[in-house]
Amino acid sequence: MSGVQSEEGSLKGAGSEAGPRCRFCGAALRHTFVDLGMSPPCESYRTAAELNEMEPFYPLHVRLCHECYLVQLDEYVTPEALFTEYAYFSSYSTAWLDHAKKYTDLMIERFGLGSQSLVVELASNDGYLLQYFVKRGIPVLGVEPAANVAAVAVKAGIPTVVRFFGRELASELATSGKRADLVVANNVLAQVPDLNDFVAGITLLLKPRGVATIEFPHLERLMEGNQFDTIYHEHFSYFSFITAQKIFAAHGLTLFDVEELWTHGGSLRLFARHAADDSRPVTARVAEMVERETADGFLSIERYATFAERVKETKRRLLEFLIGAKREGLSIAGYGAPGKGNTLLNYCGIRSDFLEFTVDRSPYKQGRFLPGTHIPILHPDAIRERRPDYILILPWNIKDEIMAQMSYIREWGGRFVVPIPEVRIYP
Repeated sequence: MSGVQSEEGSLKGAGSEAGPRCRFCGAALRHTFVDLGMSPPCESYRTAAELNEMEPFYPLHVRLCHECYLVQLDEYVTPEALFTEYAYFSSYSTAWLDHAKKYTDLMIERFGLGSQSLVVELASNDGYLLQYFVKRGIPVLGVEPAANVAAVAVKAGIPTVVRFFGRELASELATSGKRADLVVANNVLAQVPDLNDFVAGITLLLKPRGVATIEFPHLERLMEGNQFDTIYHEHFSYFSFITAQKIFAAHGLTLFDVEELWTHGGSLRLFARHAADDSRPVTARVAEMVERETADGFLSIERYATFAERVKETKRRLLEFLIGAKREGLSIAGYGAPGKGNTLLNYCGIRSDFLEFTVDRSPYKQGRFLPGTHIPILHPDAIRERRPDYILILPWNIKDEIMAQMSYIREWGGRFVVPIPEVRIYP
């Protein structure tokens, strides 16, 4: 039977008590969700000098916990190896900056934040979000483990602690009087191998009536949209709302509201408070989300069983398109060098024989090569200079922004290709 398999081969086999265990509840991980083979860390961009050096590849074998239904990767690569120097700078996406600005305005209005408040962002990157709170006169603190990225934030006037977040740092901050009215944890929960330490840290950091907001790609949308390329080594966990609710409840935090977002192909924004804080009642949206996921089978192993075969079929169709285009003598370039693109290209075996180059707006990535595939990363001007017949959009979650930026390719009849959820060509 294809799909979610136990380590012994049957859907509900007993499995062995040895081997990997769930990072939240500790149960033995008996079931495979999807196996994407071997891939290098998705942000390990190569310099020209490194192309002849050994490059580490690790499994992208995603498992499902039969107890709490957390979908998860083993910790093949340590957070220190992934995040001490990081290649992703949030400020290079216009759509992402717009999202951050709107978030800031909403939070200030909803929770009455002002000059006496403190906003702490976990994984604050280059200060792309906290800058908007600063402009409104609200004190902030960033926590960012990547020193190269944090330095950009500090230069921009965003006070930033260069540390990994957990109980230890939260205790230090709380002891020094830095408890937060708002904790922002956008697109970081999935990147934390020790979930219990991280969520417990949020509990310690929050003021008694403080609020935490947490954003992450929604597992329901990942499966529905066939978004397997959002699986990579720095994303250790993939959450349904029901599983996230269990995790936060285990650390004394109640999810009192939830919103659905467009980001990353479909994300959730959770609102958490101390369980003892009854000043913020639980909204109807929480019950509706639990009811929806339950009805959709997210508390059943069988619900996860068809995903792996859909992934294989997507690979076949993308390769069919690329092979056909190349046999017709057509040229193909990429747009973007995101982590998700590296999962897609390595899983599908797409190298420079199909994709001659890709472009990216980040100066950090320009002049380097994609991990594993060694496709060169150029400045976006290369598109106009080389006039490819097709542009494969790797960060498909912002495809509208990219197609607007690159609309001039129509001058020579160029077309856009979006690979997820299935291959689609835009004239």
